Amino acid sequence: MKQSLQLRTSQHLALTPQLQQSIRLLQLSTLELHQELEQLMSDNPLLERLDDPLDNSVRLLADGAINSSAAPGETAPEPGTQDAPPAAEGGEGDSAAPDSGGNDDDWGEAARNKNSDDEDSRPQLEAGAVSLRDHLMEQMRLAVLEPRDRALVELMVDALDDNGYLTESLDDILERMPGELELDPDELKTALSLLQSFDPVGVGARSAAECLTLQIRAMPGVPMVTRRLALQIVSNHLAWFAQRDFNKLKKALDCDDEDLREAQCVIRQCNPHPGAAFAAGSSDYVVPDVIVRKSKNGWMVTLNNDVMPRLRVNSLYANLLKQGKGEGQMGAQLQEAKWLIKNMRQRFDTILRVAQAIVERQRNFFSHGAVAMRPLVLREIADTLGLHESTISRVTTQKYMLTPHGMFELKYFFGSHVATEAGGEASSTAIRALIVQLTGAEDPKNPLSDSKIADMLGEQGMVIARRTVAKYREALRIPPVTLRKSL
Repeated sequence: MKQSLQLRTSQHLALTPQLQQSIRLLQLSTLELHQELEQLMSDNPLLERLDDPLDNSVRLLADGAINSSAAPGETAPEPGTQDAPPAAEGGEGDSAAPDSGGNDDDWGEAARNKNSDDEDSRPQLEAGAVSLRDHLMEQMRLAVLEPRDRALVELMVDALDDNGYLTESLDDILERMPGELELDPDELKTALSLLQSFDPVGVGARSAAECLTLQIRAMPGVPMVTRRLALQIVSNHLAWFAQRDFNKLKKALDCDDEDLREAQCVIRQCNPHPGAAFAAGSSDYVVPDVIVRKSKNGWMVTLNNDVMPRLRVNSLYANLLKQGKGEGQMGAQLQEAKWLIKNMRQRFDTILRVAQAIVERQRNFFSHGAVAMRPLVLREIADTLGLHESTISRVTTQKYMLTPHGMFELKYFFGSHVATEAGGEASSTAIRALIVQLTGAEDPKNPLSDSKIADMLGEQGMVIARRTVAKYREALRIPPVTLRKSL
């Protein structure tokens, strides 16, 4: 076999660093994008940001007063100095008209400006959150005087969980205590009784039944018959009450619908998690990437300028490179900065194109709501824009659209389809919206079952099985028919 040279032509895709960066920026959320941008700016001195996030922030002086910055070209007055008012012409000092308005206001304004310790000149700071333990310990210091009793109550407080329940039994607490303390079980019961008398009512309970019992006993203005019936329900038949098995409750308690309805109202006023109100929770906020508004020509899609960083190359370093004073490292950083600016512009252009294509196909949703949502898949948008499905998937992940109907992730507008009797297709999102409407308008005494909902959807031409209705209902967090029934 002889050796020979052959020339062939082929094409292949190479993931260059620029392409890798473009793909990475496209799949990042808004928060992750800004974090990535801060890291890149710290590594590349040739990259700078025009929109400083701290431009509109309030700046404080050393004493806590708000710093009112002077306008460009003006000199800010020194602290504590005030401009002297102009002297009145042709008049003496005591000849001012008595009805000249604004003297009191001017004096008050001057006093506020002069006094830097005024409360209005200081920022109003939010008070720190109070934990459940701090709230209970403050009450314990006022209600319990004996040091031994205080120590036992504090021991009970430390054994509470986040919901205010005592997770350990008194016997377990007694066993892990040192023997030289000579603790008596009655002392622990007394300490627990003291704890259960504190606010919030129901704290220190060892079960949900005991928590509700403490609250019902302390509830004012409840008739004795209703209170007794509510206590019997939470003590002996709480499982039936949770399952809304009202027939068994009426038979076991020998009461009618009216008495059971009044007891149910009392129980519903209770809080099964009394300590949850003191849990430190933080709210998560979503900033939209695109905004949809109604215009004369239809629905208009615009980018949210607040999430679009404005970048540029530092002019000083760029001039040094033009003069040939830069080294090879700075040349590489200049190229990286240009790539980043280009990829950032391409990212937002792609998001805008995808959002416009989604709005064009889901026009009925923006006009009539979720019930008018049509089936949509990634391939349809990809074929329209000439992009790959993976690109559409990256664009629609963790990108949000602000609409007149609320804030939605771009993936919300894509969904599977269900066949209709007319041969068409219905979106699963529209079916979920119909299920919400049907369950919201049902009779509480006779709620709709999953099979009944499936039949009602079938009457509207949507062929859907009962198990599919159950799956959608569970995804919407709608309780089953037995838990939606009321008296």
